[in-house]
Amino acid sequence: MKFGATEEDLTNIDFTLPADGFTTEKVLTGTKAEKFNVWVGTPKWGAASWKGKIYPPKIKEGEFLDHYVSIYNAIEFNPTFYKIFTAKVISKWASKAKHQSGFKFCPKFPQAISHVRQLKNAETQTKEFYAGVEVFGDNLGPLFLQLSDNFSPKGVQYLKDYLTVQPKTHKVCVELRHKDWYVNKKVFEDIMHFLYDHQIGTVISDTAGRRDCMHMNLTTTDAFIRFVGNDLAPSDYTRMDDWVNRIKQWAEQGLENLYFFVHIDDEQLTPEASIYFIEKLNTTLGTNLQVPQMLQLF
Repeated sequence: MKFGATEEDLTNIDFTLPADGFTTEKVLTGTKAEKFNVWVGTPKWGAASWKGKIYPPKIKEGEFLDHYVSIYNAIEFNPTFYKIFTAKVISKWASKAKHQSGFKFCPKFPQAISHVRQLKNAETQTKEFYAGVEVFGDNLGPLFLQLSDNFSPKGVQYLKDYLTVQPKTHKVCVELRHKDWYVNKKVFEDIMHFLYDHQIGTVISDTAGRRDCMHMNLTTTDAFIRFVGNDLAPSDYTRMDDWVNRIKQWAEQGLENLYFFVHIDDEQLTPEASIYFIEKLNTTLGTNLQVPQMLQLF
């Protein structure tokens, strides 16, 4: 089963956003930042079902990214999870956004590092990964380290050692998936303190089947949110409303950067969900994000 999926009746799940975590209270000082930046995107740059919806009906798959960067301003960049690409290959993707100065690619660390090697003896792979993604230049957003579901707190020292030696020139955000990170309060607080002390961000995942991943702990003035909706169920809309309200609160208290990625299991519905969220964000926070436009075909 896909991470965070559930067969439970959605009406029986408490989707209420938890209170802010203890590091969030340390990070957000109560003083509004001079500038609040917002990036909203999806985990991929399109599907065939988007043709005739937000993409031209006769668009070729090879042109999806060209259109994506003109519609959204960020992407959770997953190709790097499956393979370590050379700078030459990545430059082809990077070129698609060279005229979109505010666009951000947020590459996921390769599974060869995070899942296969479990952060051990991965110096060569890490060097190659960084060399590739640096080609994104000003379009490079935070790097996303998604730990394996099997990476438990027993490997905490490997995690700390790995993160400690990463170059500080690039932001890194970490997603903890193993349930044991959230069971022991002392263990959880220890890793959050470490991330806070080393200015490494967290990833907060809002998904129906793993409410523990909604830890609500920011360790930097960046928020990296992965919202996983349930095919536009009524709860998806109330959850997005709640997120907008919480983000407004955070922005007023000092949040500087928001990276929000909309995941929908039935990917043909992703545009509708993202449109709703962006419109709500613009209305509530006064942001001016471009809203994807649904095509009217006659």
